[in-house]
Amino acid sequence: MDVSSRVLSELASREAALDQQIEAAREEARREVEAAEREAARVVADAEARARQMQQEHDAALQSESEGILSEARSQAEREAQERRERASGRVQAAAEQILRAVLP
Repeated sequence: MDVSSRVLSELASREAALDQQIEAAREEARREVEAAEREAARVVADAEARARQMQQEHDAALQSESEGILSEARSQAEREAQERRERASGRVQAAAEQILRAVLP
């Protein structure tokens, strides 16, 4: 084998080794990208779950606050209605007494 054949053989050998290194690097990069995609999907799923939980908590708090407001308004309306009934009853009684005094000697 002459020198040029040995040089060509050595170059071919080095090229094959470099091709293997490149392919191994590509495979490693593919695995890293897949792992990063899985991690990103997990992070997104966790964020979506947390957002749903926060929305449910907010909805529950809003529902509770609304029920409290309605309950307070209902109580206030019942108190006002009772006060009006009592005033009206007092006026009716006063009017009846006045009528009786005017009619009866």
